[in-house]
Amino acid sequence: MTGITRRNALKLMSATFIAGASVSILPKMAFSAGTITVLNWQGYGTDEAWSIKAFQEATGVEVVHDYYSSEAEMLTKLRTNPGTYDLVVLNAARCAQAMAEDLISPIDFAKVPNIASVAANLRSNENFNKDGVGYAVPWVWGLTAVAMREGLPKADSYAVLGDAAYKGRVGLQDDAVGVIAAAALLTGQDMNNPKDLDLVKETLKGFKPNVKLLWSTEDQWNKSFAAKEFDVAMYWSGGAVRSRRVSKLPVDFVVPKEGGIGWVDGLGIPVDAPNAEGAHAFANWMIDPKFYVEWATKAGAPASANTAAMESLPADDLSRQIHKPEYIATMSIMSALPDDRREAFNNLWQEVKAFYAE
Repeated sequence: MTGITRRNALKLMSATFIAGASVSILPKMAFSAGTITVLNWQGYGTDEAWSIKAFQEATGVEVVHDYYSSEAEMLTKLRTNPGTYDLVVLNAARCAQAMAEDLISPIDFAKVPNIASVAANLRSNENFNKDGVGYAVPWVWGLTAVAMREGLPKADSYAVLGDAAYKGRVGLQDDAVGVIAAAALLTGQDMNNPKDLDLVKETLKGFKPNVKLLWSTEDQWNKSFAAKEFDVAMYWSGGAVRSRRVSKLPVDFVVPKEGGIGWVDGLGIPVDAPNAEGAHAFANWMIDPKFYVEWATKAGAPASANTAAMESLPADDLSRQIHKPEYIATMSIMSALPDDRREAFNNLWQEVKAFYAE
């Protein structure tokens, strides 16, 4: 998944909201003052001005930021700047890599009491754990699945992408990892490491009569859907929320029986963090329902890993309706891909696209 999926798109929904947050947002515990430095994408939740202000007033801890423009850059900054950062936002797949390189430290969950209502299978995900020890606080999540025009029968499988009823009416994401994941799930395989790539390739080739569009951006998806170029497509859950809320498009988001193609971002504490105690407090703040509801309803946010936070949203909130708690249990979470496997995925997708163009 790219940054635009869940991070940069938040800027489209920014708001200048100053919350009347109080110390009650934080647990009753002692904090060390001073400063914490957070490493994150710019405009992605942790640098909301109203939140930083309320957190500092409650704890005495000042929050400053450094930013990265790619996950590879994030890892490079951690490697080359030891002792600089206190908290880092990292995708589950990159968390596994950071753990392997000893770039982040175990989390002291006693200092993150809001973890109690974080979905258990997100907390226990292998990408966030090593030797039974947790190295990140699951923060936000989303998934890729199927979007359909309202009024159509809701599909229960990725097989809808090849259903003859939708000849010339399907949009596929132009992303090797995403489309291969969908085909792998459809054929009963591990989406992160499918053993039968030939079957994946033939499955994708079988979609050819239906494929009208290969899309790469949310804006392109919205414009093409509005122009009625397609009726069924792979799509992001957060994109579906924005398409309905902002663009007023008649989109139904459907998670097939095979499960969604999920991603999770976590909050990690780098090795030798100067203010690990303040970092734990800020991580707890980031998953607090009171903070999350303000972020989600005033600015727009991905789904919280904290089920209590999602349940605190208004019942008619589109994000709550689309990011159903049962999807967490059924989705497969994207893991890091070895270079040779990523190359194989890219080569397969290029071959399939050439076949579509014939």
